[in-house]
Parts: sequence; C-alpha cells; structure tokens
Amino acid sequence: MNIKAIAFDADDTLWDNEPFFLDVEKEMCKILSPFGTAEEISAQLFKTEMANMDDYGYGAMAFTLSLVENAIKVSHGQVPATDIARIVELGRTLLRLKATPLEGVEETLRQLKSDGRYRLAVFTKGELLTQEHKLQRSGLMPYFDNILIVSDKTEQQYTDLCRALNVAPSELMTVGNSLKSDVLPALNIGAWAVHIPYHVMWQHEVIDDFDHSCMFRIEKFSKIIDLLKTNGQL
Repeated sequence: MNIKAIAFDADDTLWDNEPFFLDVEKEMCKILSPFGTAEEISAQLFKTEMANMDDYGYGAMAFTLSLVENAIKVSHGQVPATDIARIVELGRTLLRLKATPLEGVEETLRQLKSDGRYRLAVFTKGELLTQEHKLQRSGLMPYFDNILIVSDKTEQQYTDLCRALNVAPSELMTVGNSLKSDVLPALNIGAWAVHIPYHVMWQHEVIDDFDHSCMFRIEKFSKIIDLLKTNGQL
C-alpha cells in the first residue's frame, strides 16, 4: 500500500443527507394521501426518479422535479396547485441543509491535513451549485486540495479523478458510505476503498454486500486514522 491521495464522498459520509430526503418523502405522502397509501405513493416516486435519472441526474432539484411529476401522476392530474406549491417548498428545504459535519469528521480531516502526506479531495455526485453550497456551509473546504462534483461515479470518473490528483489508481483511497458508488467502481480500476456504512440508504444505491482484498470497512469516520496507522500510512 502506497496511498498518496484520499477522496471523500460528501452526502452521508461527511454530513447527513438521506434522512432529510426521507422526511420530505413522508411529508409528500401525507399531502397526497387522498390519492393513495404512503407505500403506493413512495413506490411510484421511486419509479419516477429512475425514469428521470438520465435527464435529471442526482440531487435536491432533480428530486423536487420528480416529486412534482409524481404528484401529478398519482392524482391523475387532480392534485391542487396549492399542494404542488407545498411540495415544491418541501423540496426547497433540501437546498438549505446545514451540512453539519458528522462525528469525528472535522477532527480526522484536520489531522490528515496537518500530517501533509496526502492530497485530500471531495469526490461526490450531484448538482454542482447544491453540493458547493453544502460544502461551504459545512466549514470543511479548507481541508481539501481538490473538489470534484460529478453527475455520476463511474469507473471513467474515478480514472479522471486519479488524473486530476496526479496519482495512479493504486495510490488512491476512496472513502464513502455507498458500496455501489464509492467503493465498487474504485476497486474496479485498482484503487483502495474504505466503506463507512450509514444507517439509511437510498434504494437506488443498495447492492449485495461483498468483501475485497483492497476494501476496508470501518464503523466511524475517525477510524480512518487507525486504519492508516495499521497499514504503515501514518
């Protein structure tokens, strides 16, 4: 192991994200309760999100558009305009999240930054402006050398990340909560990966669990330091 750069996912790795989306979804189900059960409305929302993925991508604005479209679908066009306005405002709350760093995040990043041996990067997917604003509100920007916000995390995007950080894949370690987005494509190009499970996961990100010789699993963000020390990297 010869790690020279560490790339961190943002949502549900550096700060909470998915619980707020779930709260908005629950409120939407309450608004649309005259048109179906919460289970029916949520199932249709997921179908709508998946159908819109190629056009809208990921993020709060994409989610809000799908919320509105879903309301029209499940109500067969009968949803009142006042309820559409309420749903839009629910989506808007996701653009104002405080992005408070999770436990141990800032202390760990501070230690890694002061050590000086790694290039530290944020590598996350979503809408550019939304993610930039959350990063600014988090107060974590000073710890990172690079910030890369992409539409999706593919093997090609991870290869481009290595090029941007001027490292070989074997010199990169990724850190994130999603096996699908933060771990698997990184492993597939020959990088190292650290999986930090989060207590809730968007359905689209769920895949079967697996083990890999270049993947580590830790319970807390702060354990990154112990992991690096154990492997002679600190």
